[in-house]
Amino acid sequence: MVFITSQSLNAEILRQQKLAQDIANVQTTISTGKKVNEPADDPQAWVQISQIGRQQSINDAWSSNATFANSRAQAAASNLTDINNLMSRVTELLVQSTSTSQDSPGRAAVAQELTGIKQQINDLVTQTDYQGNPVFDDTHTVNIPVGAGLAVDAVPTRQSITDNVVGTQSLDDVLQSAIDAVNSGDSTALNQSLSDSRTALDHVIVAQSDQGVRQDRIDDITQRLSDQKLDLTERRSGLEDTDVNEAVTKLSSKLTTLEAAQAAFARIGKQNLFDLLS
Repeated sequence: MVFITSQSLNAEILRQQKLAQDIANVQTTISTGKKVNEPADDPQAWVQISQIGRQQSINDAWSSNATFANSRAQAAASNLTDINNLMSRVTELLVQSTSTSQDSPGRAAVAQELTGIKQQINDLVTQTDYQGNPVFDDTHTVNIPVGAGLAVDAVPTRQSITDNVVGTQSLDDVLQSAIDAVNSGDSTALNQSLSDSRTALDHVIVAQSDQGVRQDRIDDITQRLSDQKLDLTERRSGLEDTDVNEAVTKLSSKLTTLEAAQAAFARIGKQNLFDLLS
């Protein structure tokens, strides 16, 4: 004899409801592309995903800082290249002046050009970007955090470029002496200015070399952060992303099971007492 009680019917109803909820959950994982949408889906995976998410946020902040450092480094390198070119022009003008007579009318033009170069170099070392950030740091370098316990100085200080380029003379002093020497036409002063200008140019070249080292370091850090970002993304994807083929197979299986259960339940509902007793 078959006994069908309200308890067994309720149990079957609950089983089918649970199966329907499972189907809805699988459909959600397919539509969202995420197999873990809340802690209850997989508590252990949820904890790992949360930890990776926090690290991704930190990594993004470091990457943003590295990008900022790189932009400052490039601006400084560009300005140093311009200063190098201008100082090279200074030496050319001084060589030209030493080979001309003291009363040559061309000296006034040379002095005027040197004055313009002096102003251009001053503009380059004191330049700021559109946000008001100086191209070169003032007095002390600004360290930019780009990792756990890691910070970089993206640019040199303005003073390291302009001060003590020839003994205690500043770059501005060297240029002013060159202008005065050209205006005076004194051969001794011109030769000294030429020597000092070449030394100042060497100073700028060294500053360019140092800046190249900074840029290389920032590039290495940027690449490392990019690799870490990719690694974190892959790890999170493995924990969180839906395997669509697997999810579709699971969905099909559960739908088949639910349809069969509902069909059986419907047949039982149509049977009368005589059918059950026979």
